Amino acid sequence: MAGSKLESMFLLLWRVARGPILEREYRFHPTRKWRADFAHLPSRTLIEIEGGIFLRAGGRHNRGTGYARDAEKYLEAVLGGWRVIRLTERQLEIGLVERIVQLLNTPQGGEYRSNCGQPR
Repeated sequence: MAGSKLESMFLLLWRVARGPILEREYRFHPTRKWRADFAHLPSRTLIEIEGGIFLRAGGRHNRGTGYARDAEKYLEAVLGGWRVIRLTERQLEIGLVERIVQLLNTPQGGEYRSNCGQPR
C-alpha cells in the first residue's frame, strides 16, 4: 500500500534515524480488520500517523464517530499487549523520531515500563 504523504514523511525520517524494520499496514487484532500504519513486531509497538486533524472542516480523526472508533481501536490494541505511539503531522521531526528509534533499540524496548503509580 502506498500510504499517505505523512506516512511517507515518517518513513523518510525513520530511515534517516536508522530505525529498525517496520511492518506496514499491520493487522494487529485477531478478529477485527483494524490495521496500524506501522508495527515493530519484536517490541509489540504500533505507530499510527494521525492525519487530517488540522483540517478546517475536520478530518475523520477529530469528528465524534471517528474519534470514538479510533479510541476503541487503540484500547483494543493496548488490551492485546501492544504499545501504541500516535504521531501528528507536527510531531514528524527527526529529533522525536530518533527518540522513538532509541526506545525500540534499547534492550528493554520490548518491555513497556512506566513509572506512573510507582512508590517514591
